[in-house]
Amino acid sequence: MSITAHLLPTTWLWLANALYAALVAAAVSRAPWQRLARNESLHVYLGTCVALLVLWTMKAGVSPGLSYHFLGATLLTLMFGWELALIAISVVLAVGGLYCGADWISFSANALAHGAAPIAFTHALLRLAQQRLPTHFFVYVFVNAFFGAALAVLTNTLVVAGVLAAAGTYTLDYLGSEYLAFAPLMMFGEAWITGMVVALLVCYRPAWITTFDDDKYLRGK
Repeated sequence: MSITAHLLPTTWLWLANALYAALVAAAVSRAPWQRLARNESLHVYLGTCVALLVLWTMKAGVSPGLSYHFLGATLLTLMFGWELALIAISVVLAVGGLYCGADWISFSANALAHGAAPIAFTHALLRLAQQRLPTHFFVYVFVNAFFGAALAVLTNTLVVAGVLAAAGTYTLDYLGSEYLAFAPLMMFGEAWITGMVVALLVCYRPAWITTFDDDKYLRGK
């Protein structure tokens, strides 16, 4: 967990706990659990969680609370929906915390910044694209997967920087030069990986992408 307890006021940490608890409760109650009982869906879900856990261990840190790693939030949201995506990232954070011996009072702050915020953006972009843009394969891959992943990283970066700046942990000048300056590199990397994986899955394993519908995006196009 990149955001540790000493970086934020205690009140903020408890507010984050309350908000995160509400979001998880909504996700658990609304999650399409029946999907995981179909064919190989549960194995795909658990395998994706394991892969994401491995990728999250490979990160570059600038200062306490400021680190970059592959998020996978957009990929999870497109594959399983926002509810199961939030639960998956919560599991990844929990396992990572157990392995690294993290301070658990900051768990919710990390889950909100690195999970809930980019997942919410991806879900909102998907809904907007479905309502306003043509239902086409390339729209799904390039808008929702490629650009969606890039902007999800930007969302995560701005949330972390904004919270730490508002808490007085770092100055805006320091955040701009030492953290935000590297955002474009991470945005491109996340976009490229997510776009490539989604394109391959749509072509060869469309059943693994629950937000993709062959009839809507391919048939008759």
